[in-house]
Amino acid sequence: MNRKLLLVPVLAVTLLVIWGLTNVSAYRGDYSKQGPNHTEERETSMNKVMEERDYEGWKELMTEDGRNPGVLRKVDSQEDFDKFAQAYELGHEGKTEEANAIREELGLGNGERRGNGGNHGQNRGGNFVDVNNDGVCDRTE
Repeated sequence: MNRKLLLVPVLAVTLLVIWGLTNVSAYRGDYSKQGPNHTEERETSMNKVMEERDYEGWKELMTEDGRNPGVLRKVDSQEDFDKFAQAYELGHEGKTEEANAIREELGLGNGERRGNGGNHGQNRGGNFVDVNNDGVCDRTE
């Protein structure tokens, strides 16, 4: 078989893997990154609901297309959403320390990975299930 013919699919798969590793998980809690569901229309809508502190509009955006992100279990009231929106605005203003303090208060991550010692963070017990890749455990049992 011709080695040149094999090179193209191998390179394509390698590039897709590299792209996936760098783009899919980097946005969590990092306001300079865009998430996998980003579109210009969605960004405009998200900015509007955050600015207007529209909790119901935000929930609608977050659950469109059948999504069920774990953040909805953490930010589950107008009061929590007001704090979340404040963190969103602070983060976009470059005030990440203040934004991360609010996110921590709400029980949300801030994009930092932890747990690289011993059994921590390796899900050896199999009890952490993150179906939608938002960094929040989606296990309901």
